[in-house]
Amino acid sequence: MQASGMIKGLSHEYGDPIQYYLALGKGTLPLNPVLGEPLRLQFTGEIECVYCGRKIKKTYNHGSCYVCFKKRPENDLCIVKPSLCHFEEGTCRDAAFGEQHCMIPHYVYLAVSSDVKVGLTRKNNELKRWADQGAIKAIPIAEVPNRKTAGELEEALADYLPDKTNWRKMLKGEINDVDLKQVRDEVLRLVPESFRHYILTEEEIVQLTYPVLEEVGQIKSYNLDKQPQIEDRLIGIKGQYLLFAGGVINIKKYCGYHVQVKVV
Repeated sequence: MQASGMIKGLSHEYGDPIQYYLALGKGTLPLNPVLGEPLRLQFTGEIECVYCGRKIKKTYNHGSCYVCFKKRPENDLCIVKPSLCHFEEGTCRDAAFGEQHCMIPHYVYLAVSSDVKVGLTRKNNELKRWADQGAIKAIPIAEVPNRKTAGELEEALADYLPDKTNWRKMLKGEINDVDLKQVRDEVLRLVPESFRHYILTEEEIVQLTYPVLEEVGQIKSYNLDKQPQIEDRLIGIKGQYLLFAGGVINIKKYCGYHVQVKVV
């Protein structure tokens, strides 16, 4: 097996375990079938913007050139801080993007990836979001009408729960075993009155299983800028990470990089 092209990230299909694909150029490369095999990942030295195709020397925010970083709606501050959404103020970078991605129903959820965290995602996008975070189980706790409202509720609950994942613990499987429904019931009592009519109480826990053959030992991050060629045995995939016997690589970090991939 070999392929080449520009990295666009890891895509997946929900299953037991999750089926992973490397989005490379205009195609995808199935990764589950090569688990346990030595894999060579060779960076060619070429980088381009994932949005406009401009040749660049470095990326901003997972594959953007600087111009797209400053202008594209996907790179606006409100993407990482949804409570700052300014669509209704008429200053959205792209109103059509805002209508499609932000002014639609969102879930606020609890997920277990290292510890229990609170997060948000577009409704019907939750499985992708949870898999990207490496969550082993998750449950929606509220359905709200738009991204801004979801961000405001997330901020209110972040006073009691983290809203970030400890990626090292997530990859090593150092995860606290919790009764997520019990945590949900406790957290719902903390929801401010103005959000209580959005609460969900009947949702079921979703379990996620990842294709990991072996436990990850000491976490060492591979860096394509410093080590253009990685050749190592692929032992697992979780979140947006490829797990090798000797280290891990966050594929999302290298969106826009041109690589050659080969089983050796």
